[in-house]
Amino acid sequence: MAKKVKALPRADVEAIFARFAEIEAEPKGELDYSNAFTLLVAVVLSAQATDVGVNKATRALFALAPNPEAMVALGVEAIAEHIKTIGLYRGKAKNVHALSRLLIERHGGQVPEDREALEALPGVGRKTANVVLNIWFGQPTIAVDTHLFRVSNRTGLAPGATVLEVEKQLLRRVPERYLLRAHHWLILHGRYVCKARKPECWRCEIRQWCRFEPKTPLPVGK
Repeated sequence: MAKKVKALPRADVEAIFARFAEIEAEPKGELDYSNAFTLLVAVVLSAQATDVGVNKATRALFALAPNPEAMVALGVEAIAEHIKTIGLYRGKAKNVHALSRLLIERHGGQVPEDREALEALPGVGRKTANVVLNIWFGQPTIAVDTHLFRVSNRTGLAPGATVLEVEKQLLRRVPERYLLRAHHWLILHGRYVCKARKPECWRCEIRQWCRFEPKTPLPVGK
């Protein structure tokens, strides 16, 4: 990360999210799922993997095991076979099997609407819990991944040295009416525009408020 930038004034934060909302009022995540359980598993599998790669691997897996009972019955080896194209697949297969078993034992096979209960499941950390709470249960949480961390620091939206610091800053600084969708806007912006190596500042819709310098110019020949 480059030198720390100053936090944007509240008016600029408001303007940025108003612009995001104008561009895409209902942003959506890119993982495929059909219920709370398949969402949880997809997010667990997405660690150090692309959403596209996860979707390819889970298509057949979720057809066979759309609930914890079926996933436990499938077994670790069969789960691993379905997700072997994903990084760290053996450890993830064990976690998916174990969390499915615990969902049955502790929560009647249901995904809990509670951060502490979610984080007690194998392979589920704060970021994963935040995604599930936000997408499925409609809670105004913000899951800070590498994209959100980068965008928040580059732009000045919520500068912070740690993931948790950035998360807390965003929760304080994002206007309440935008909180529910803030995670999606920021992750999509970081994934497709404010990229790690070559941010496409020349087509960025929020560049007038962003503190990142020097902004990248239009590529030659475009």
